[in-house]
Amino acid sequence: MDRPNILLITSDQQHWNTIGAFNPELHTPNLDRLAKEGTTFTRAYCPNPTCTPTRASIITGTYPSQHGAWTLGTKLLEDRKTIGADFSEAGYKTSLVGKAHFQPLHSTEEYPSLEAYPTLQDLDFWRNFNGPFYGFDHVELARNHTNEAHVGQHYTLWLEEKGCDNWRDYFLAPTGTMDPSITHTWPIPEEFHYDTWIAERTNALLTQYKEANEPFFLWSSFFDPHPDYLVPEPWDRMYDPDKLTIPGVIPGEHDQNPPHFGQTQQENPDFSHLLETGRAIHGYQSHLLPETERKQLVATYYGMISLMDKYIGRILDKLDELGLADNTIVVFTTDHGHFFGQHGLQYKGGFHYEDLIKLPFIVRYPGQVPAGQQSSAIQSLVDLAPTFLSMSGLGIRPEITGVDQSDVWRGKSSSARDHAICEFRHEPTTIHQKTYVNQRYKITVYYNQTYGEIFDLEKDPGELRNLWDDPEHQALKTELLLKYVWAELGKEPMPMPRIWHA
Repeated sequence: MDRPNILLITSDQQHWNTIGAFNPELHTPNLDRLAKEGTTFTRAYCPNPTCTPTRASIITGTYPSQHGAWTLGTKLLEDRKTIGADFSEAGYKTSLVGKAHFQPLHSTEEYPSLEAYPTLQDLDFWRNFNGPFYGFDHVELARNHTNEAHVGQHYTLWLEEKGCDNWRDYFLAPTGTMDPSITHTWPIPEEFHYDTWIAERTNALLTQYKEANEPFFLWSSFFDPHPDYLVPEPWDRMYDPDKLTIPGVIPGEHDQNPPHFGQTQQENPDFSHLLETGRAIHGYQSHLLPETERKQLVATYYGMISLMDKYIGRILDKLDELGLADNTIVVFTTDHGHFFGQHGLQYKGGFHYEDLIKLPFIVRYPGQVPAGQQSSAIQSLVDLAPTFLSMSGLGIRPEITGVDQSDVWRGKSSSARDHAICEFRHEPTTIHQKTYVNQRYKITVYYNQTYGEIFDLEKDPGELRNLWDDPEHQALKTELLLKYVWAELGKEPMPMPRIWHA
């Protein structure tokens, strides 16, 4: 059989329970189709609940504390070898369309960034640049979410090619703001939305690879449903806010949690004791919102997912049309989860609830991966790199930390790992936490702090009762701390011949 193609489709900041096949309040016929034709993994985790660290982990197969891009504003150094390079060396065509976010928006002399101003909006530069970029032979990039000022790169070139000469009208100016009355409904026509661009350019590359009879590793990287919450008509009215289930805080649930949890439920919380430099950090603010706004946010968020689903369908249809579907491994997932009211929280931050670190995760490979199945085998996004390489018959470099899940994906093994690790770090501050989660329990440990979290996901799936200080669970706490320590030591060293008395 020919070497399989790899098509990785990712969203950005999508809650694990936002696929229509498993949540009837959403309409996602194309993701439902993937779930019907493949295996859905219900225990998939991100290695970090923010963009840059996790996206760098996807292409390196290592944790943020290993590859170095450990938080937003850091950079994945170009000397880190990626699976794009591995596949290129093996004769694959490699490409990335959409969001990369391996580099920061602010460039320095020591760490220059192609994804920073002024290069970000130097259209002459992007007219002549399509790679190589982190092992990808060909890239077509953008950086903005909805109407952010960070629009530029290849997406803007496409807008101009499509005759959208007034594209600036739909995006915030770098030195100003858009009309504050523009909320939820993004005035940009759907034909110029970046979902349309990603699907169109992905399909053009699929056609090119088919015509040349070349195997490919292609990452279609969507931007939604990452806030700000904006979606064009008619998707802005697809969901009635009053008919949706809107999560909320349970009274008293933060009483046993670290102090910053409860502070999010205050009007004017003071996090100065944690933010030593005064720099802002995701999640460390008040999460209180008016009830009507909370409802509308969920409706808009769902509309963004349904619009994205439409264009994922365009890509899946193109695979069928080109006769590529049977020999293409398709994985759909996201970079991290999202809060839209769960535990009283919004967006993301240093709160390692399942809502934020667990992911939607579907694998389809006809005849190889069981169809219509669900599996509770633990997955991590660091596993994508070694598993893609293994499924393609390529070697896995020893420095890759992720686990080969190929036998699990094929249904030949029940599991390949017994835990997942998630890291969150933001310096220079005192905020530095890591979470160890296994089939039943989850423990979160904070650097230089005596507080933490332990949840029994079997008895308490809603994570409402923190067992960290519970006298009856101190033996469990000790056991989980030991498991966490050993898990953090990383992989066993490569086998070496023993030399007697050496």
